[in-house]
Amino acid sequence: MTNAKHGVVIAGAGPTGLMLAAELALARVDVAIVERRETQALAGARAGGLHARTIEVLDQRGVADRFLSQGTTMQVAGFALIPLDISDFPTRHNRGLALTQNHIERILAAWVEELGVPIYRGREVTSFIQEDAGVDVTVSDGSSLRAQYLVGCDGGRSLIRKQAGIAFAGWDPSVSYLIAEADMAEEPVWGVRLGEKGINALAKFDGTRVRMVLIEPHVVHGDEPTLGELRAALSAVYGTDFGVHNVTWLSRFSDMARQAESYRERRVLLAGDAAHVHSPAGGQGLNIGVQDAVNLGWKLAQVIQGTSPESLLDTYQSERHPIGARVLKNTLAQTALARGDERTRALHERFTELLQLDEPRKRYAGMMSGLDVSYDLGVGHPLLGRRMPDLDLVTEGGSRRVFSLLHDARPVLINLAEPGALDSAPWANRLQHVDARYAGAWELPVLGVVASPSAVLIRPDGYVAWVGDGTDQGLRAALTTWFGAPGLL
Repeated sequence: MTNAKHGVVIAGAGPTGLMLAAELALARVDVAIVERRETQALAGARAGGLHARTIEVLDQRGVADRFLSQGTTMQVAGFALIPLDISDFPTRHNRGLALTQNHIERILAAWVEELGVPIYRGREVTSFIQEDAGVDVTVSDGSSLRAQYLVGCDGGRSLIRKQAGIAFAGWDPSVSYLIAEADMAEEPVWGVRLGEKGINALAKFDGTRVRMVLIEPHVVHGDEPTLGELRAALSAVYGTDFGVHNVTWLSRFSDMARQAESYRERRVLLAGDAAHVHSPAGGQGLNIGVQDAVNLGWKLAQVIQGTSPESLLDTYQSERHPIGARVLKNTLAQTALARGDERTRALHERFTELLQLDEPRKRYAGMMSGLDVSYDLGVGHPLLGRRMPDLDLVTEGGSRRVFSLLHDARPVLINLAEPGALDSAPWANRLQHVDARYAGAWELPVLGVVASPSAVLIRPDGYVAWVGDGTDQGLRAALTTWFGAPGLL
């Protein structure tokens, strides 16, 4: 692949990198991934699961069933282990999905392969040089790649972020955990044990094997723990190591919370853990990484294809950075609430009572599920900047779900007034124009029922960019802002 050229090179084939590659491929951008693993297999199943908004995003691309068929749908939203039921939320996916990361990655990788994206495996990006017209990327096997843009999806210790000189501010860890899969000579104490610093857990896995999450006696940095450290952590919590042996996976994580000050440095961008790291409390990391990718993909594609100015990429920072910052704060809060000392338990009890009330539950459930995300697109209808509901529309061609219109990752203008009431002809080659009818209520998670619009302009990521009130006021400006000047090829 020496001197191979691509529109975009992605460093890292985790969930974020794979989702971004799929988005770019759907937009017909030449994209390639550089991945250090020889195969997609992970060492250990890792925690995992998809929240409701992530399932919706996959449904927008027509692939949600691939994941739903492999996992277990259940209520997965929670805050500091306080369950948050979203079964009354107005969405087809009012549950999450229990599915470990190895399966999520496997399904995403198969989809990316179908889309024809090359993955350069067994190699890593070692350096890069930015120029005005592109990025020269050096790979660990001595080869090189040329790209218009480089995206770092290479994890919390991102080389891309470091070499781009992007600061990674935040909070140092207050606690570190070991997570492992192993055999034990003695029957362990199954279940969750609350310690002063948080939660320990031992669970059966794959027949006789044990999966464990353990708080370490002292904060330890680095992600290469030893068997001796695992035994010490077990003994500190349970008074014995249960004869742990045959460890097939052992890793470390902490409640460190850091965020890149900028998600972009000229032609280098960051997404997923490369842009934000935090405790896995609440299971949001994988989910917001996938949603980073869906926000970035169509914007990057339009800039590469020349239909939008480079300034469109600034909206990736302005929209996704606040989401990442919110996740950092709520994981810090969950870590604090999960401590097992008597004072914190008292606070946890009061907080549990609070989240059993309807309005607080909806607010926190909307945040944890991702269904409440709202981008600041100005003053207007409550739909503006929010996810488009997956309505059953009546069109000339029959009944259509809104999400089915987004399968190709193209914007959609839905006219619910008289046919021909809106003129989108100058953008005809860049969006779908659908005349439709819908007689039901428009209801949003957390907000409830909102006024029925006469038209909506939906971005490829499923968020509403313009809402009609019976006129076309503001439509041309919104089309130009998000999808380029009129009349471009």
